[in-house]
Amino acid sequence: MGLSLQYNLRHIRARPVTTLLSVSGVALVLFVYAATLMLAEGLRHTLAATGVRQNIIITRSGAENEVQSSLTREQVALLGADDLIARDTESQQPVATADCMVLLSLRKRSTDQPSNVSVRGTSDRGTSLRPQVEIIAGRAPIPRTQEVMVGAAIAKRFAGTETGSLLRLGGTDWTVVGIFSDPGTAFDSEIWGDAEIMMGVFRRPNFSSMTARLTDSSDAAIAALQARVDSDPRLSVQIKRETQFFADQAKQLALFIEILGTFVTAIYSIAAIIGSMITMFSAVSSRTREIGILRALGFSTSAIVRAFFQESLILSLVGGSIGLGFAGLLTSVTLSTTNFRTFSDLSFGFRLSPRIVLISLGASVGMGLLGALLPAIRAARISVVQAIRG
Repeated sequence: MGLSLQYNLRHIRARPVTTLLSVSGVALVLFVYAATLMLAEGLRHTLAATGVRQNIIITRSGAENEVQSSLTREQVALLGADDLIARDTESQQPVATADCMVLLSLRKRSTDQPSNVSVRGTSDRGTSLRPQVEIIAGRAPIPRTQEVMVGAAIAKRFAGTETGSLLRLGGTDWTVVGIFSDPGTAFDSEIWGDAEIMMGVFRRPNFSSMTARLTDSSDAAIAALQARVDSDPRLSVQIKRETQFFADQAKQLALFIEILGTFVTAIYSIAAIIGSMITMFSAVSSRTREIGILRALGFSTSAIVRAFFQESLILSLVGGSIGLGFAGLLTSVTLSTTNFRTFSDLSFGFRLSPRIVLISLGASVGMGLLGALLPAIRAARISVVQAIRG
């Protein structure tokens, strides 16, 4: 014979102060934990959403990012001549762009402190390879001129990046003629201009990377192209899907955030579990006579133990849901951090996913079970005679 859920709810309502404290403790822990997971998920999503899956990006072998990479003009020409690279139907030119990536220091509007920003020298083909990028103000830069357009996240956070302003790049002035947007991606945190002009201004003899569209975008085609370039001693390059290339850049920082957040959450959760234990020990002490009467009426020890576990789980799930609900409000918040791979500023937001919901609620259940364990054991050890005597 088991005890009904109403039995638990009645006793929870009978202790409003201790119930509130216990629920608040779990809610705080789950808010911190869920926010940490959302932060890491937002970072991963921002970089994983960057680019187009049908595109490949080619960099120097061993380079972790475009800033570290270098491709000679000869290598770009050899790669562009491969028959696996798609051709434009009219011009028969390869559907590819060779980009130059440099870093520029700009001052943030909020703090007036300098921070690195990624500056991409690209081409008309580079824009067409990324059709998801939309110009939301002004216009695109004219090729072979010292004009740039800035990502929406850059225009929002950095001073001197509005349309019509001048940016000092490589010792010369560049005019901002437009603002583009690719929301929730790393491109939104870049500045784009003409690759050839940038390479001359920054005295860069080589490109940083090459982005291209294959005639067949399957994994097998990418592997085939990699096998071809591996057999050519003139080409020491690595090939990845554009989306995978950017997603890989998030792994290190996202893992660091999750480890740090889990460590902080573990400390907070100890306090929450102790608080839950105190609440449940108090419940056991105040209901000793009631436990004895229940035993005398035929309720088994296991039924009473289950009732205490149920009560603790109710409190932890309510607290976990509240904490998760408040964490969900952070999805409208946008942050910026330094990308560990490129050392440039990156804008991203909190992102709530079904995986985070399940993990967070699972953590709250775990805290509830641990918090009820010792009080439930104590309740089980109370003898009927001792309990009735009080």
